Amino acid sequence: QVQLVESGGGLVQTGGSLRLSCAASGRTFSSYYMGWFRQAPGKEREFVAAIAWSGGNTRYTDSVKGRFTISRDNAKKTVYLQMNSLKPEDTAVYYCAVSTGGFIRTRPAEYNYWGQGTQVTVSS
Repeated sequence: QVQLVESGGGLVQTGGSLRLSCAASGRTFSSYYMGWFRQAPGKEREFVAAIAWSGGNTRYTDSVKGRFTISRDNAKKTVYLQMNSLKPEDTAVYYCAVSTGGFIRTRPAEYNYWGQGTQVTVSS
């Protein structure tokens, strides 16, 4: 069983930055592929970024490329999402998730465990 706890969300002005953290339990964290998703009110949950177990391979949705950076610290069992140049359209609940599959995945159905989410609100 894997438990995920996100933190770091909040209210920020347009152009500001936030750093989300996701602390995981589980002895095999270093073998997991990790992802960040977000869900705005009335919209489906969408892929934001993912990182391979080694940290050497990452993927981003086009709308956040160049602004967001996903990283991980396997010793701390934590994955991060650094968000810069935030826009009002980035407002959503952000979730981290674990995939036990063998490569980076972008669909929510391909992730096995989810955190409770953290709210990010970007004011204009």
